[in-house]
Amino acid sequence: MTPIRSLRVLAMAALVLLAGCGRQSADPAVPDVIRLGFAAPLTGAQSHHGEDMRNGVTLAIEEVNAAAPIIGGRPVRFELLAEDDQADPAKATLVAQKLVDAGIHGMLGHFNSGTSIPAAAIYAQAGIPQLAMATAPAYTAQGHRTAFRMMTSDVQQGAALGRFAVGTLGLKRIAVVDDRSAYGQGLAEQFSAAVHAAGGQIVAREFTSDRATDFAAILTAIKRVRPDAVFFGGADAQAAPMARQMRQLGLMARLLGGEMIKSPAFLSLAGATGEGTVASLAGLPLQRMPDGEAFARRHQARFGTPVQVYAPYAYDGTMTLIEAMKRADASEPARVLPELAHTRRAGVTSGTITYDANGDLGEVAITLYEVRGGQWIALQTATR
Repeated sequence: MTPIRSLRVLAMAALVLLAGCGRQSADPAVPDVIRLGFAAPLTGAQSHHGEDMRNGVTLAIEEVNAAAPIIGGRPVRFELLAEDDQADPAKATLVAQKLVDAGIHGMLGHFNSGTSIPAAAIYAQAGIPQLAMATAPAYTAQGHRTAFRMMTSDVQQGAALGRFAVGTLGLKRIAVVDDRSAYGQGLAEQFSAAVHAAGGQIVAREFTSDRATDFAAILTAIKRVRPDAVFFGGADAQAAPMARQMRQLGLMARLLGGEMIKSPAFLSLAGATGEGTVASLAGLPLQRMPDGEAFARRHQARFGTPVQVYAPYAYDGTMTLIEAMKRADASEPARVLPELAHTRRAGVTSGTITYDANGDLGEVAITLYEVRGGQWIALQTATR
C-alpha cells in the first residue's frame, strides 16, 4: 500500500470513529456535537401531530444549547437529525437504521405505536436509548432496556375512559371501532375491558384501516344495535369524518376516543357534529401542568402557534434524555442508559418524572375532555 493510500485509509477510519462518537473539535473552545435522532409523521394526515412533537423537541434542544452545556469536561452542542417516517412501520425501520448509521447518541421518537414498536428493535441492537410517544402497551412489553415512554400507556388511558363512560356518563351500550393500528387496537382493547368491568356492554365490534374516511357501512351496521356511544381507536383525521357521518345517518350516540382525537384539528374538521365528543388524554390540562403556562408562552414566542397536544411531552422527553447525559457526564449510550432508568426530575408535564423497570412512566394522570361550544373542556382528572 502506498503512503498516500495509507493516509487516506487512516483518515477514513478516523471519520468513521468520529461519526460514532459525535463530531469532536481539536479546538477546546469549539463545542463537540452530540447528535439526537427524531422521527414522526411530518407529511400526510398525521403531520400536525409530528410537527407538534418536533416543536417540543426543538424548543428543548435550543434552550439547552443556549445555556452552553458542558459534558465530559468539554463544551457540547446538541444537533437534531429529523426524519419523516410517514406513520408507516416499514418506513420507520428504514429511518431507524439511517439514524443509527448517522451516529446518533439518543432517539426521540417515533410518534406512533405502530412505528415505535418495530423501530425499537433497531435502537436496542445498537444500544441507543429511545424515548417514544407510543402509548401501546406492546412498546415497552418487548423487553428492550433501551425503550422509554414520553407519555403514559393505553392501559391507564383506556381504563380511565371506559370507567368514565359507564360510571359517570351512564353509557351502557357501546360500539367499538378501531383502525387496526397498534395504537388503535391497544386502546380499544383496554377501553373494552374497562367497560365490561364497570358493568357496560360492547354491543358491536368493528374495524377499519388507518387511511379510511368512509364509514357508512360500519356506522349503518352499528346503528341497528342502538348504542349509547361509539368508541373509535384512531386519529382525528378519521374521527372527524366519522362524527359527521354518524349525524348524517341519524346515529345520535356519543363519540368517544383517545388523545389522538383531542386536538384542534378535530374541532376544525368535525365542526358542529363534534359537539359532545369525549376524549381521554394522558396528563393534566396544559394550564394545570407544573410549568404548563410558561411553556405555552415560550412555545408561542418560538413557533408563533399555540401548543396542540404533544409538544410538552416531547419537551420533557428531550430534557430527560439530555439530563441523563449530564448526570452520566458522557454521551455514550452505555453510560447514559443507567442514568435514564433512574431518572427522577421535575418537568413541564409532571412534578416528578420517573420510570419503572419496563420504561413506563411512574406518575400517571388521565384527564377526560368534552367538546362544548367548539372547544375541548376538561371534565375530570384521575391520577395514580
